[in-house]
Amino acid sequence: MNSTFLKILILSILVSCSKSEPIIEPETDIYFPPLTGNLWEKTSVEELGWNQNQVQQLMNYLDENNTKAFILLHHGKIVFENYFNGHTTDSPWYWASAGKTLTSIMVGIAEENGYLTINTKVSDYLGDGWTTAPIAKENLITSKHLLSMTSGLDDSFGDNVAADNLMYFTDAGTRWAYHNVYVKLQSIIEVATQQSFANFFNTHLKEKTGITGTWVQTGDFSVYYSTARSMARFGLLALNKGTWNTTPIANETYFNNSISTSQTINKSYGYLWWLNGKESYHLPQTQLEFQEELIPNAPSDLFCALGKNDQKIYVVPSKNLVIIRMGESAEDTNFALSNFDNNLWEKINLIIN
Repeated sequence: MNSTFLKILILSILVSCSKSEPIIEPETDIYFPPLTGNLWEKTSVEELGWNQNQVQQLMNYLDENNTKAFILLHHGKIVFENYFNGHTTDSPWYWASAGKTLTSIMVGIAEENGYLTINTKVSDYLGDGWTTAPIAKENLITSKHLLSMTSGLDDSFGDNVAADNLMYFTDAGTRWAYHNVYVKLQSIIEVATQQSFANFFNTHLKEKTGITGTWVQTGDFSVYYSTARSMARFGLLALNKGTWNTTPIANETYFNNSISTSQTINKSYGYLWWLNGKESYHLPQTQLEFQEELIPNAPSDLFCALGKNDQKIYVVPSKNLVIIRMGESAEDTNFALSNFDNNLWEKINLIIN
């Protein structure tokens, strides 16, 4: 072999190996637990070749930061399932805004079944006057705008979604603002399907995935309560792009759209899902744009459900991971996203990388 050619070949290999591309795990089957009972297969840090020496540091960090439940699934199997501060496997806890993603997938299911289309204006389902915006402006708002937080309604009037509290700010699609008006999607589903949202949810998602729990109306909010394992079941459904085992629950095209950038203003937001790996993001309750990834220490393909007081569902397709955190606020703030996310992923990376 020509020596010059050999040098070029070696150099190209070295350059290729030096690139900081994420290592993608090979495709393997995802394990799904039975719909009923407590059976859930497990695997171990040792079997996976991860770093056992860093596990206790992670557990101490979780315990010290007001965690109640922590579950980590790899290919659907439980690697970690830990409970703290009196919480148990049977203890229900609130999802807070992490539960927005349940509404997101239910919209997709309703659309797949022909009950609605997300590009249809909201007033076609709820009637004129569901806001106090001028009728021409109200008619600009579609279900997709509610899914992407771009309704154009004024978010400074609190979380009450009565018509008198839903005031025009700007045209739909021109401003991103985190707003409880998304809950009108549940009302749209009720009108379109002629049944309660809870009943539609139970029939089309809960019973087909083995999720337990219940919807609770808490003031202005519709909040889901369940065990950590039920939250993990939903994360597993998300990892498999809306299919439970071999049973399609949600249309895969819709689900892929829901975990992709939904508008150009907040690139880290899909259909009520948060997205990592984008060059910028907006936080709830602010119009500031931050020029960095949502969670810099996390894998770039992570998408997540985030709720008040650090309720978390992290899904990482490239590593076949689902991670659940339930508990009180880790940093004495009530925001869905905080430094806790980045610090937690720093500890997780020491184990899995």
